[in-house]
Amino acid sequence: MLRYTLKRILSALLVLFFVSLITFVVISVIPGDRAILALGIDATEESVEALRSSMGLDKPFLERYFSWLISTLRFDLGVSDVYGERVGSLILSRLPVTFSLALFSIFIASVLSALLAMLCQMKKGKGLDGAIRGGVILVSALPSFWISLVALIFFCGKLKWFPVNGYISPDKGFIPFLRSITLPSIILALGELSLLTRMFRSSLINSFNEDYMTACKVKGLGRVRSMVHYGLRSAIIAPITLIGNQAAKLFGGTVVVETIFSLPGIGRLLLVAVEQHDIPLLEGVVLFITTMVVVMNFLTDIFVAIDDPLIRQSEGGVK
Repeated sequence: MLRYTLKRILSALLVLFFVSLITFVVISVIPGDRAILALGIDATEESVEALRSSMGLDKPFLERYFSWLISTLRFDLGVSDVYGERVGSLILSRLPVTFSLALFSIFIASVLSALLAMLCQMKKGKGLDGAIRGGVILVSALPSFWISLVALIFFCGKLKWFPVNGYISPDKGFIPFLRSITLPSIILALGELSLLTRMFRSSLINSFNEDYMTACKVKGLGRVRSMVHYGLRSAIIAPITLIGNQAAKLFGGTVVVETIFSLPGIGRLLLVAVEQHDIPLLEGVVLFITTMVVVMNFLTDIFVAIDDPLIRQSEGGVK
């Protein structure tokens, strides 16, 4: 297991290095001059050049990249042009919102998809099976901005089940905190429901075709008990991988929901960075999201290897 983990850590570090290089290259070629954007089009050429020099924009590309990379390794992502604050501090202040949304939504999607997949397996080939599969595809196909607006008007405006004043931190009360993130978390979970349900269903079907499930039937174990205790454990490997990927995606895919529900998360921070051409903030947020994707994939590989020893043995070169 140690050898497998070390190989995954090395792979993750290499991915982060190449992604940081690609990110810096792409953002560097975006049209627009930070100095002109900061001073305005009426600024003199001398003042623009002086500001560009103070920002290090007059240095060669590789020098600027390695300077940025070294600063990043020191957890110094620079200062935002828009907010005037450290980029790292801005990300940390918005992280609890996005982390809460991602965690709750992936939990809701995982539980619902597992339950729906088990119903599909129990009623395989019947009307309920087809209805569930068609229903989750329909729900996941609906645009998130439309669902968000409808839910905001109906559940927050008309029924007043949820607050409309945005995010409420846990230190102001756990129940108000839950109420503030429940509805947007459910909406995000609906977008992941179709893929997870189909993955769980396919894995359960394959698991039930294995010999050990036949042995469970011969021993007289109940269908539900054998499904939960044996079939679900064997079928969980592929969905775990998918859940990890979907959770990682949510760290950067909450822009629409956060904007509609006025949630100050990473998604809205990314939107501001793009709209205002805030290069340090954009670089920092993109690198943070990429790092979270790599970390989530790494943790997913570790969990899968723990659940299935054959995977870490094959990866580690054990015959």
